[in-house]
Amino acid sequence: MSEPPSEDFVQSLARGLAVIAAFDGNHPEMTLSEVARRADVPAAAARRFLRTLEKLGYVRSDGRSFRLTPRVLELGYGYLSSLSLPEVMEPHLRELSAELAESVSAGVLDEDDVVYVARIPTRRIMSVSITLGSRFPAFATSMGRVLLAGLPEAELRERLRSAPRERFTPATLVDVDELVAEITRVRERGWSIVDGELEEGLRSMAVPVHGRDGAIVAALNVSTSVGRHAVETIESEFVPRARETAAAIEADLR
Repeated sequence: MSEPPSEDFVQSLARGLAVIAAFDGNHPEMTLSEVARRADVPAAAARRFLRTLEKLGYVRSDGRSFRLTPRVLELGYGYLSSLSLPEVMEPHLRELSAELAESVSAGVLDEDDVVYVARIPTRRIMSVSITLGSRFPAFATSMGRVLLAGLPEAELRERLRSAPRERFTPATLVDVDELVAEITRVRERGWSIVDGELEEGLRSMAVPVHGRDGAIVAALNVSTSVGRHAVETIESEFVPRARETAAAIEADLR
């Protein structure tokens, strides 16, 4: 933590949430020591948190390793249901996915990440599986750049400067000025295409979804692979259909 906790800060709650957040698609099952290391908490504390979560039904254990249970989804349900986005979006995403024969998703911005709130998969095209709640760095994804384009430039630049910017592939943009220039282009044209920056061989495009007040509330994404569609095809065929789908979702939200 970069700042000292205030008197209202409950450190034990923060550590418990860190233990839950330690699990992800690449680490679905871990030993006690692995959880402690990823959550950056002492092993004794990690053990207490894990046993508490186990008694509450959020974690299960075979005696050596731990994994989350589906009950963890309840923790995020209130947020997702209050947005009304998943239910509104899903039929539109299904229609677009069926038409393009590609995976279609929707995400929202959370700090430095884009978080998946709806997804219609057709095939696995990444080395990691993507599910509801999956998170990826916003700066390196098409949805993330569309969402970042909705920020004022000063805030955008500050977020990019302070965010971790890992070079996932040789094509990944990590320079702040280059990222600002690219996201500015995204803002001007109203869509983003990211080609092999998050994972080699992965191509994706995204368009914004606006709420009642005109602000960007989510992004809609279509993902494919290098061998299936050229960038020119994505731009000429996928982008127009994705924008039509986003407009239909916006009409339903209104």
